[in-house]
Amino acid sequence: MGETYTQVFLIRHGETESNVEGRFRGRANIPLSKNGFVQASELANSLSETKIDVIYSSPLLRAKQTAEKLAITKNLPIVEHSGFQNIDLGDWTHKLKDEVKRDYPIEWAQWTTLPEYMTIPGGENIIEVRNRARKALDKLVRKHDGENLAIFTHRAVLKPLIASLLSMPSPFFWKLHLETASYSLFHYYKGKGYVMQKFNHTSHLSSIHREIF
Repeated sequence: MGETYTQVFLIRHGETESNVEGRFRGRANIPLSKNGFVQASELANSLSETKIDVIYSSPLLRAKQTAEKLAITKNLPIVEHSGFQNIDLGDWTHKLKDEVKRDYPIEWAQWTTLPEYMTIPGGENIIEVRNRARKALDKLVRKHDGENLAIFTHRAVLKPLIASLLSMPSPFFWKLHLETASYSLFHYYKGKGYVMQKFNHTSHLSSIHREIF
């Protein structure tokens, strides 16, 4: 028999109107768009034959709405987890990116080059996000040893978290790209750690609005 492992699906929420409009979302509690609900259904269908034992989600609506489609398919509850809450974007929350570029030119330049080394005005640092998300995931893989976990969260959580799992040094944020309703898959082995199996898997999606920044 092969070595046993815990399977972790790391899933970005589906599309929102703010994604299409080019707005910073942060902790704004916005819903999925029409296409976001389609993406959530496509994601659930793609995992319909995959064993899932537990579903965790960011507390924000768009993550929970994405998770809901899979939860119905698997007849599982959605467990909210604050460790996977989105980054706090402070003064930038729900602002258009063009507005931030105009009003915060120095900070915008750093955001688009080396965001790991900045704290958004009134908000949170990416390294802080990385640390809390990694701590949360490490606890869950110990709790659910040998099980299959689905975790629904946000781009600005997944990118630093995945960088941590792969021991990527800074700067890492713009070296990783994740589409809405994509999933990445890791196996966790005792004594070995996290091993990536899939990254930014999107073959199940019929429509994607790609964001650069």
